[in-house]
Amino acid sequence: MAYYLIDYENVRIHGLDGLSTLSEHDRVCIFYSENADSLTFDLHFILNEAKAKISYQKVEIGTKNALDFQLSSYLGYLIYKHRDDKNTEYFIVTADGGFSVLVNYWNKEGVIVKIVIDCTGRDENAEKEKLYADIENLIQDRADVPVTAEIIQRCRSKQEVHNALIKELKDSEKAGSIYRAIKPLLADKQGRV
Repeated sequence: MAYYLIDYENVRIHGLDGLSTLSEHDRVCIFYSENADSLTFDLHFILNEAKAKISYQKVEIGTKNALDFQLSSYLGYLIYKHRDDKNTEYFIVTADGGFSVLVNYWNKEGVIVKIVIDCTGRDENAEKEKLYADIENLIQDRADVPVTAEIIQRCRSKQEVHNALIKELKDSEKAGSIYRAIKPLLADKQGRV
């Protein structure tokens, strides 16, 4: 059995990629807040067709990282509840690196907890390494790779990526050059620039 705890505020619909591949033994819990509480019809159909049991946790917001704290607490509850079942795996579906401390703690305790970017189980670190390699192949200055990767991961639209590059690099000509070079990596982003 596997539990997928979805940080929907962070990953939105993309975090549910691979949901159709999960079995009836798997469990998915979607943590959402008023900041991210809408579904498309396509997502609604995907959720209805899923074999895995799906539950929802509406997060009470009002403090920084409220969703993270509530998801972390729920993970601890699940681990305690299934403490005698050594085959249960836990996946936190997020792009938020802050959960790595939680993962390290539980892994040291002998509990399998992983951070993944969606329900396919893809590893965030492997995806990040691939993104870094892709960016290195596209831009001249290697010093700009980390900031460019962080911007691509954080921003949801092409316009947001473009604006963030200008703001971070403080050089609109250089930002424009980098943006044009990385544009093939932004196919999944909304809008156009």
